[in-house]
Order: sequence, then C-alpha cells, then structure tokens
Amino acid sequence: MPTPGERFDQLVEIMRRLRAPDGCPWDREQTLQSLRPFLLEETYEALEAIDRNDPQGLCEELGDLLFEVVFLARVSEEAGQFSVADAVDTVATKLIRRHPHVFGDRHGLNTDQVNVQWDEIKAEEKAARAKAGRTPAPGRDGALGGVSAGLPALTRALKLQQKASKVGFDWNDSKAVIAKIREETDEIEAALGTRDRAEILGEVGDLLFVVVNLARHLEVDPEAALRTCNLKVERRFAAIEEALAAVGKTPAEATLAEMDALWDQAKAREKA
Repeated sequence: MPTPGERFDQLVEIMRRLRAPDGCPWDREQTLQSLRPFLLEETYEALEAIDRNDPQGLCEELGDLLFEVVFLARVSEEAGQFSVADAVDTVATKLIRRHPHVFGDRHGLNTDQVNVQWDEIKAEEKAARAKAGRTPAPGRDGALGGVSAGLPALTRALKLQQKASKVGFDWNDSKAVIAKIREETDEIEAALGTRDRAEILGEVGDLLFVVVNLARHLEVDPEAALRTCNLKVERRFAAIEEALAAVGKTPAEATLAEMDALWDQAKAREKA
C-alpha cells in the first residue's frame, strides 16, 4: 500500500500533468486570482461536512481542499516563486519552532503557558522579519496587525477583539457587553428616523461587532454559532414547506400566522 508521502507525490504529479503544455486547457488557464474563489468554496464545504458530522464527506472535502493547495503552489512554482515542497517545509519548520515544549526542552507547560509562549515566539519572529528588512503589509503592524482582511467578517471581528483584549482594550464581563448591545440597538432605532442609509449601515455594523464580542466573552465561536443557526432555519423552514405541501399549499400561498404556527411545531418537535 502506498505511504501518505507517496500518495501526496502522486497528487503533485497529477497537478504537474494537468498544467503541462499538453494538459487540461482549463487547468492551464488558471491563475492565483482565478483560483481564490475555489479555495474559499472548498474551505466552506469542508466546514459544512464538519457541521453535518459527515466523516466521509469531510474526507472528500479535505481532499478537494488539499488539491487547491497543490494547485496554487504549482502556479507559484511556474512563476519561479516557490514549490509545494517549500510550503510544506515552511510550515513544518514553523511548527517545530513554535512547539519547543514538544520538540525542544520546555516540557511540562499547561495550555495557558503554551498560549503565552506562542505569542512570545510570534513576537520574536516579527522582530526577526523586521531586522531582515521584511516590512509588514499595510495594516499588518501594530497591536491589531496580522489579521487577514480576507477572513469572513465575523471571524475577523473576533480576531481583532482578541488582539485588542491582550493590550487591555476590553470589557470586564459579559453583562457590560449586553448593556452595549442595548445601546447599539437604540442607536439603530434612532438612525431609522434619519433614513440615512450610510448611518444605518454603520450602526448595524456596530451592533454585529458587539454581538461578536459577547460571543467571545461567552467563549462561543460566532461563525460556528451563525452557521448552526442557518442550518436550524433551513431545517425548520423545510418542515414548514413539507407541512404546507401536505395540504396543497406553498409558502407563498400561506399566511405569516400559518407559517409561524408551523415553525413553532417544528421547534417543539426538535426540543422533544
């Protein structure tokens, strides 16, 4: 049976063949930018498989995600930048460097100590990059630096808040955050009276940001919480559609009161 390394080499060779002059026209036309949406799509499909608790689906989606990684690395290699082997070596070296409690002599650390050590090592890496003349990208320096602008908005808000908290810019407890949520909803109500779309947009953004902060204080992943809620809404609305179809109706033909009642029934069945 082939080893994992041999299977990975086979995937790399398949990618090389697809990008060869006599390979697949579609694969040959792709660029880093054109592959970006596929990388995001495969990532979200893997997350969906996790949420569904679907091991076989997750296996398939992780394979697809790995293929996108190999694809991007191949395009970069053809541009003379780096190979997939360079990417693997870079992350392996980084992991060993950031885990001296496993690969070095700092044994016996607890989780809190490991987290502190991780931040210290990252700070050392940042200083080394600066010394070597590798300046950070715009917006990547400072206390809130290093949070990718490409992250989903909820996840990015969470990471920005985590960084701000480390330098003391944070509420003391969740009750203070809840009070701030009430304040933000009042400000949205006031903005509605102005009919100023930009102001309303800003106030809704403020509210979402504070809700993420509440999730952080409650040790809840806001992205996972919203994904779970979305799945719940889809499931319950499907139950509404099924119940309406049984009496020859569609949602468009039903009243809001009817759909609300069916929603409550679906909710009660789930709780039972």
